[in-house]
Amino acid sequence: MKQVIEVRNFSLRKGSFQLQQISFTIRSSEIFAIVGRTGAGKTLLLESIAGYYPGLQGEVVLKGKPVLTIPLMERNIGFVYQDYSLFPHMTVKNNISYGLKMHHKSKLEITEKVERIADMLSITSILSHYPGTLSGGEKQRTALARALVLKPDILLLDEPFSALDPATKMIMYEEILKIRRRFGCAILFVTHDFSEAQKLADRVGIMAGGRLKAIRRSDNLFEEYKEDEVNLFFGIERKKES
Repeated sequence: MKQVIEVRNFSLRKGSFQLQQISFTIRSSEIFAIVGRTGAGKTLLLESIAGYYPGLQGEVVLKGKPVLTIPLMERNIGFVYQDYSLFPHMTVKNNISYGLKMHHKSKLEITEKVERIADMLSITSILSHYPGTLSGGEKQRTALARALVLKPDILLLDEPFSALDPATKMIMYEEILKIRRRFGCAILFVTHDFSEAQKLADRVGIMAGGRLKAIRRSDNLFEEYKEDEVNLFFGIERKKES
């Protein structure tokens, strides 16, 4: 598989916090999760990958090019924040079409693309509604539609399920897997819920204190780690040496 994102020995200071010497890759169509406690630096890492911060050390490479050398409108990265960041004064339809308008697509193309993505995510019936009237699941589907309508190479999701009730979470887990199949984009999501990461991801990175401590396949996520900090996070008891 081709690499979509490559993070090379990356460091970034923001205020008193620092991401330190992080390296990993994400392949095409891969679902990659970053897990860690609140304050570990997960959201800052997502924003750095999206190219929001200058002054970084090392590199974040998107499809072979340093992300900061690519104009913002050409990065082809979808980003969904934890609070969804929908425009409250716009209908669902206008929220979804916003990026297409910024890319100067024709009215006909915008209408066709919005209707198609709304149908895929089962939100056609709420296209005329405003965000303040939507349930958590409807807000999330709208935010996903806004990101996916531009056919991103990678979809970045910040704690995407934390505000959802358990039943809606299970539905949205299935939706994320469908998105991977339908769109073929890589997906990187961050969470503090390691069982969630194991359900959805192919590989999982574990963050603590601004460092990426380990990367594992999800099927051996709960095997013993070299670092006590990671074992403590997962509730793993280290085997005593004989």
